[in-house]
Amino acid sequence: MRLRGRKGIRENLEEQKELVILDPKEYKGKWSTLFGNDHPIHVEFGMGKGQFISQMSIKNPDINFIGIDVYDELIRRASEKAIDVWSEQQIKLPPNLRLAFANAEYADEVFEVDELERVYLNFSDPWPKVKHARRRLTHPRFLEKYASILNSNGEIHLKTDSQTLFEFSLNSFADVGLQMNNISLDLHREGIPEWNVMTEYESKFVGQGMNIYRCEVMVGEQSLQRYQVERLKKYRLQENKPDIES
Repeated sequence: MRLRGRKGIRENLEEQKELVILDPKEYKGKWSTLFGNDHPIHVEFGMGKGQFISQMSIKNPDINFIGIDVYDELIRRASEKAIDVWSEQQIKLPPNLRLAFANAEYADEVFEVDELERVYLNFSDPWPKVKHARRRLTHPRFLEKYASILNSNGEIHLKTDSQTLFEFSLNSFADVGLQMNNISLDLHREGIPEWNVMTEYESKFVGQGMNIYRCEVMVGEQSLQRYQVERLKKYRLQENKPDIES
């Protein structure tokens, strides 16, 4: 992926110190201090133009969000998106959102053990060639990094238009013993779910009639316990349903 950025883009980002973090490794273990509170921290690796992370920060004021990308041009576009979206709320700068220049490859150098509550992987590069499988953000070597920085409530939420990447991801989650939940092979089959916040790619692909694949992965002990409790409740409800034919 090649992006042609504007001249002076780095200087532009350097001027946005309250929103853009160009050296996120400096904040390892200190992100809560940066936000000025102890709210849960959710991170999107590969945020693109920032539509998802900006909308999520508005809908969830009690959660701190960090959008990460490796392209400074995308960080510039995401910063414009964030400012535009929050200006509609009569707020100049997002209080619970930061945009960081980083690579998921170094996630464990940017975040401390147990520092995050959730990781979003939205429409990540599928790296379709077999020889590039290790570059996929759901490869077990990346999952190991996420598991180290996610806390006991930790989860991974994945969305993609690539069936190949989705199948690979499900196998990766299973291979490392992670429990999956809410697996969908066509997220928009019955319309756009009320809770769903779409990315730019998602809006485009849905408009083209493409399937969107999604799943949630329980990483932390407490998230897994909640999943098990919910499953048990659903089972008991099904068991107690009256027999319609009787």
